[in-house]
Amino acid sequence: MNYQVACNTPFNKSLLTYQSDERLEIGQSVTAPLGKREVLGWVIKEDDGEAASLNLKSIKNKFDEVMNLSEHEMKLYSWMSDYYHYPLGQLVNDALPKSMKRPRPLEAMISSKVEHLEELTPDQEEVFERIEKSLTDKFSKHLIHGVTGSGKTHIYLHLMKKVLKEGRSVLFLLPEINLTPQFLDKFRSVLDQKIYAYSSEVGASQKYQLRDTLKKNKDPIVIVGVRSSVFLPIENIGLIIVDEEHDSSFKQDDRCAYNARDVAIKRASMLQIPVVLGSATPSLESYNSLINTQLYYPLKKRVHGFNLPTIEILDQRENRDGETIEHWPLTRKSMKAIEDAYKNGEQALVFINRLGFSSYLQCSSCGHQFQCPNCSTNMRYFKARNEISCQTCATKTTMPSICPECSCITLMQKGYGTEKVEQVLKEAIKGLRVERFDRDEIKNLEQLKDSLDRFHRHEVDVLVGTQMLSKGHNFKKVNTVIVLGIDQQLNFPDFRAMERAWQTLVQVSGRSGRFGQPGKVLVQTHSPEHPLFVHITQHHFSEFYEEELDLRQRATCPPVAKMAVIYLTYKDKNILIKKSLELGQWLEGLKNHHYDKVDILGPRPAIMEKRVNKFTWTILLRSSDLMQLHAVLSMCQSNLDNFKPVQIKMDVDPQVIS
Repeated sequence: MNYQVACNTPFNKSLLTYQSDERLEIGQSVTAPLGKREVLGWVIKEDDGEAASLNLKSIKNKFDEVMNLSEHEMKLYSWMSDYYHYPLGQLVNDALPKSMKRPRPLEAMISSKVEHLEELTPDQEEVFERIEKSLTDKFSKHLIHGVTGSGKTHIYLHLMKKVLKEGRSVLFLLPEINLTPQFLDKFRSVLDQKIYAYSSEVGASQKYQLRDTLKKNKDPIVIVGVRSSVFLPIENIGLIIVDEEHDSSFKQDDRCAYNARDVAIKRASMLQIPVVLGSATPSLESYNSLINTQLYYPLKKRVHGFNLPTIEILDQRENRDGETIEHWPLTRKSMKAIEDAYKNGEQALVFINRLGFSSYLQCSSCGHQFQCPNCSTNMRYFKARNEISCQTCATKTTMPSICPECSCITLMQKGYGTEKVEQVLKEAIKGLRVERFDRDEIKNLEQLKDSLDRFHRHEVDVLVGTQMLSKGHNFKKVNTVIVLGIDQQLNFPDFRAMERAWQTLVQVSGRSGRFGQPGKVLVQTHSPEHPLFVHITQHHFSEFYEEELDLRQRATCPPVAKMAVIYLTYKDKNILIKKSLELGQWLEGLKNHHYDKVDILGPRPAIMEKRVNKFTWTILLRSSDLMQLHAVLSMCQSNLDNFKPVQIKMDVDPQVIS
């Protein structure tokens, strides 16, 4: 028998034909020869076509039963390969855990004492009842658009209990690992089924063992996991929930650039089960697709009648209203708000999405800036480590003492980050206990849990953090939040810049006043007249979306149209430019002769043109005709050899156009 096998190789889109004396099942994992080596592959189908007359190589061995794919997995991976234009064999290999001969035992989390789940409020009950009606054997997509503190998690739990009671399992997707501990604690306290966590903190052996367990398990369970858990082979699944569905962390940047939210929706469609999306700041794509349906559920008020925080925009421009720079980058009003919170026995958060002490160093004499030798970006200064470091390639060196261009010894520290703000607060307010909450300070789940536990016990007065602080956390004594650096997001050259800034501000603001006390949020900016701040300060619920959708319509940007980006990367810049221009011309030819509804924009250098000693150029494809867009991408994928030696990657539905 001859079989088509999806192998772990980019060659021929990973699809190769082999012969076997033994009959094989579709989805069977095998090892097969490729050149002088053996590769892992999966049997796709029997192949008795033209290949039957060829002198084919033989499949070596069956590989591992745990790595075999079910019919549903085969369909899902095949759809992903087609939609994201990525070789099927490489996709499957990336998604599955490594095979283990002697995996460690796996233990599920289960509570010894289950607490009573609180009743739903009338608003929550209405949402629950409407979704509950769809918990049948058919696909439906729901969006819970609720302000921060409206009790979306409480609705999730009631839906989960309903599905589990019926003997079916639940997949709960989270965007980031830092949200996992609190959800696990909550789920374990009110659900009496086995709960498994899945994230980068789970070791390779446990991932393999979990896959083996899930393939054999028929009992209802709960999986709480990040992006990659969307691939787990959960039997008898009855519900998928995607919390913080707007979050860009659901989008994978390297290898196959899939969006776990969209894959979850597709998986639910294939399995004919409901999928529930939830967010205080849903993506424009989700909002636009469901706003005019019965499957959109707005929750405009916090539970228990608690009020949303008061948001004030602070003008940070120099010398405005006699403001001093004594505690730069914090204004006098921000400092007073933190000091008042401290005196009142409360806690505060300071959000700034930048690591380190300063953004870069600059010579005061000649203006020289210390750039990374491998990337087209400045190196960031980290004071505690006394070094400058590249945030792209991790190149680091000891803090320089003189300028290499003019030998001046006065080097200015420009910009600021979490480390700078931490020092300013400690020096300005005596006795204030300040800690950082960023990936430079917190490197694993244990450190994360310890930091959050100490903050909840009020052993820390102020947390200075990055994006890790912005969503999902419930801090009882936090009623003051300071936001720095939002201008950087607003001015980023991307059509989603406004949407991201809106999401960041709403999510960060939502950490304040969640337990009934009056909340206060101060947003520092150099552009206080920006129209976005009107939506933020007045807590607009849908006005921002309507305004932004109008802009997207005018600019023909998602969700009005579909986009894809082609990235071309190579070590030699001149060859890269030549091949980029050739591909651009070839695509223009396709457009002119066959696909007139596809816009070709570029080629142009990437925003960060040089990364790790390789240069990148981009070509943007845009179309309101999805079929034509994918046809162009398929043609491009089939002709990649014409543009060697340049490496080409395709990103469908990009979150960031870099």
